[in-house]
Amino acid sequence: MKFSILINEGPYQHQASDSAYKFIEAALEAGHEIFRVFFYHDGVNNSTRYTVPPQDDRNIQVRWSELAEKHDLDMVVCIAAAQRRGILDENEAQRQGKDGDNIAPGFRISGLGQLIEAGIQADRLVTFGD
Repeated sequence: MKFSILINEGPYQHQASDSAYKFIEAALEAGHEIFRVFFYHDGVNNSTRYTVPPQDDRNIQVRWSELAEKHDLDMVVCIAAAQRRGILDENEAQRQGKDGDNIAPGFRISGLGQLIEAGIQADRLVTFGD
């Protein structure tokens, strides 16, 4: 089965990110395909490379980056939601006149069209968070 995943909650305010991560791991292990992981609303906060959790806590952003690299996942961050929360890739930082970017490896910024395509291309679109 081909899944697309929508994550609407940030990494430390809600369990949605952890649940989505575990779901994806289990789906891949079972032989399923992940078409796309789309981060929307506060879910875009999973993509900032400036996250620095305490040493005894999990680093959710790093886990996402490692999972994306290991499985060649397409992890898309909603551009409008990201800009509202100060998350920019190199192109957007330059376009907005900012002095740097902060998007983590493995993530890319794009529009809602990518979410629509994810829903169309997948057998199931699974949503985590409100």
